[in-house]
Amino acid sequence: MSRPPTFTPPPCARPRALATARGTFAVLDAQPVGDVLGTALLLPGFTGSKEDFIALLEPLAEAGYRSVAVDGRGQYETDGSDDQQAYAQGELAQDVLAQAEAVGGPVHLLGHSLGGQIARAAVLLDAAPFTTLTLLSSGPAQIAPAQQQKVKLLSDALSVMGMDQVWEAMKALDPPEDAETDGEDLRRRWLRHNPAQLIATGRLLTVEPDRVAELAAVQPLPKHVMSGERDDTWPVPLLDAMAQRLGAHRTVITGAEHSPNTDRPLETAAAIAGFWDQY
Repeated sequence: MSRPPTFTPPPCARPRALATARGTFAVLDAQPVGDVLGTALLLPGFTGSKEDFIALLEPLAEAGYRSVAVDGRGQYETDGSDDQQAYAQGELAQDVLAQAEAVGGPVHLLGHSLGGQIARAAVLLDAAPFTTLTLLSSGPAQIAPAQQQKVKLLSDALSVMGMDQVWEAMKALDPPEDAETDGEDLRRRWLRHNPAQLIATGRLLTVEPDRVAELAAVQPLPKHVMSGERDDTWPVPLLDAMAQRLGAHRTVITGAEHSPNTDRPLETAAAIAGFWDQY
């Protein structure tokens, strides 16, 4: 579970509803004070939300970029269907294309973890709306076997238990010294996720095929592979190899693990903006 240090957005960011051709999405829309060098769309990962990017919004705005962080369908403050088919990867990719159109393109597209694989699917459908693609701690195919087991346990629990019961079970399995899973903001976010979304997107993470060759063929589209120096969801050497196969720019954030956006936000924002500055 991603753990943003705060759920309070900076002054530059405005919570609002983004109306699109595929429905309305809750977003944090962060605007620079001066000239806008570009616009970015930020997609969160599994169990995450737009708040996972809060610590990036101000430094990205100071660098001149408007950033729109999104709750996908069924995530936190965006409504979603109870039908798991609504969260098929193709549906989520179409949502991203609609979001990009509503934000006003072309946009820099960034996805964290699951969000990176959804971003990749959107680019493979239509790359035209995007200036660049950044994959943040998001690998070439399915997640590591140990993480697949965790996702299966979670999905099995969600099938027979309520969200509040699953939250209490996660707290018991994830001690406070390792994770602040007793935080009220985290609990509130968890309870507002649609369980059908969690089950369906969890399954996506365990069956995703390797589509790196397809993505590499999407030209010209500058690509950036970012990660922490440790990652238990996709091993770092796997991300190194993916970057080579893509011909992508590669950044490793020292001192960060699977969520550089919350582990080392200033360093992460600087690397993101530095990549965008080239385009």
